[in-house]
Amino acid sequence: MKKTPLLNVALSRLIASLGHGDKVVIGDAGLPVPPQVELIDLALTPGIPDFISTLKVVLSEMQVQSHVLAEEIYDKQPSALAALETLHVQNALGTRELVSHEQFKALSRQARAIIRTGECSPYCNIVLIAGVTF
Repeated sequence: MKKTPLLNVALSRLIASLGHGDKVVIGDAGLPVPPQVELIDLALTPGIPDFISTLKVVLSEMQVQSHVLAEEIYDKQPSALAALETLHVQNALGTRELVSHEQFKALSRQARAIIRTGECSPYCNIVLIAGVTF
């Protein structure tokens, strides 16, 4: 059995298959998923699993070079924003890029996969760009 916190087979497979620069989106329950992008649907009920818990578990195994947020997250100020800022300051997310929500949705078409959470707060979405460990 694995020693790390990530037990989900689909997420483990995805992270193990990433190359430098690949994109993974973690999204709220309402983020549209383009038909050509793999969906890893973790949503069970509103709020479960939440965005930040999902992000932290993914970060336990994924090397992140940078991330992208929709600038609208600063307008809505969801409770997850404080935890995102802490992770950013701790350099767990690499460099940050802000784009409009429409640009974010367009960028999500380039993702290897979108991980859908049960998060029901607006704009709780992130694109993680894979880095390398060497």
